[in-house]
Amino acid sequence: MIGAARRLALRVLLALLLLLAGPGLALLGAGRATADWRTASRAPMGIAPKPADAPQPIVQVYGARTFGWRGAFGVHTWIAIKPRDAKDWTTYEIIGWRALRMGDGLAVTRGQPDRRWFGAEPELYAHLEGDGVDGVIARIEAAVEAYPHRRDYTLWPGPNSNTFTASIAREVPELRLDLPSTAIGKDWLGATRFADAAPSGTGFQLSLWGLLGLTLATEEGIELNLAGLNFGIDLLGLAVKLPGIGRIGAAEDPRR
Repeated sequence: MIGAARRLALRVLLALLLLLAGPGLALLGAGRATADWRTASRAPMGIAPKPADAPQPIVQVYGARTFGWRGAFGVHTWIAIKPRDAKDWTTYEIIGWRALRMGDGLAVTRGQPDRRWFGAEPELYAHLEGDGVDGVIARIEAAVEAYPHRRDYTLWPGPNSNTFTASIAREVPELRLDLPSTAIGKDWLGATRFADAAPSGTGFQLSLWGLLGLTLATEEGIELNLAGLNFGIDLLGLAVKLPGIGRIGAAEDPRR
């Protein structure tokens, strides 16, 4: 059943990707499509405060276009925490090559979390700080440890890096995380789970193996998942969401 659904969805996906290839590749840019990952910049962008300047506990969620041609259609996401009076940030993310080669895709790194993702500028999706965030950080750490798909990685439809971020966000609704339509994999709920809270925690979603689904939530608005690609309308935020392109309309403020 799952195999047949994936084959049908793949045909739909290929057709949609052909339609989106033009604007997607224009967004990516020819230079990035041919760049060398070994020399691509990983420099921080100055979005995240330095720990010495911010003793309060902070949580941030970032995303950036993936490397190479895949960046025309999707982003890679990660979660960063800085406990109260911590000397450094800690970043959690799932990386495909680690899962495939090392058997565990979870990467835990120290340092500023707002670094370029192999040349691509990161975008801040969520920011939480101040009183009560110590408890949120403890729950994030517990959710990371309990994440069940660290050894599984499938670029499409999931589980992948965006599946991980969405899963952690469901455990921390205070983040009100609205992942973009380009976060392919965020709607993958598992082989036997077909309903859950939306990643923002402000509504719910239905999903058949990340291939067909519907999300209704205050933060996300209305989103339709077709073959792993997201089409949506954010009625409160006055924006539309398109696969490969992302959000068009009023920008959201993750620090609200």
